[in-house]
Amino acid sequence: MDLGLKDRVYVVTGATRGLGHASARELLADGAKVIITGRDEKTVAEAAAGLGPNAHGVAVDNADPTAPTGLIAAARERFGGFDGILISVGGPAPGFAADNTDEQWQSAFESVFLGAVRLARAAAAELDEGGVIGFVLSASVHEPIPGLTISNGLRPGLAGFAKSLSDELGPRGIRVVGLLPSRIDTDRVRELDGSSPDPEATRAAHESRIPLRRYGTPEEFGRTAAFLLSPAASYLTGIMLPVDGGARHGF
Repeated sequence: MDLGLKDRVYVVTGATRGLGHASARELLADGAKVIITGRDEKTVAEAAAGLGPNAHGVAVDNADPTAPTGLIAAARERFGGFDGILISVGGPAPGFAADNTDEQWQSAFESVFLGAVRLARAAAAELDEGGVIGFVLSASVHEPIPGLTISNGLRPGLAGFAKSLSDELGPRGIRVVGLLPSRIDTDRVRELDGSSPDPEATRAAHESRIPLRRYGTPEEFGRTAAFLLSPAASYLTGIMLPVDGGARHGF
């Protein structure tokens, strides 16, 4: 199936590694052009070079209030258009309610929540009919994940914002979608498993609760993201799609 991505232009934040990087790679594989972001200039440049000529890297922090307009301008200047954005942010500091500091909460709010809101608002102002705004969220939107209290607090609120935005932008023909990854085999998830006394047992326990009995691959997540961002998904908006091997049984 042709997803209709050829020559469409997307911004993908947090795309030097992990789920953002996998999503950018799959968009490019289907013919899109992509602006990728990350905080470190060298890392962003290397990631963009590895993705090929239709990728361009911009070093920026999602928490920077000037980031949204700069990224959209970069998309237009480099590739001549702007058709959508996938807002992906690295996970906030792990910890429990008694452990996380005010500074950790504030930093995470600025990058994970307010930064994403700013990016989405800027994109909404610039997109035409057929445009799309995507959010990489977490399974914690539905069920808190032990040891990730800050994420558990922020991701559901961002999902609520995304749903509200979908209602507001729907009459203009602009879609808003969310992806809810669970156990995807990224560096972040391996780090979280590795913090347990027995990482192999921890992974086995998680896999036993997934109907497919395995972690997802970044490529599987990326292909799902590419579909949701594509014109092939033109009648899907306001949805929060679990990418979790069936752990929530579609609910």
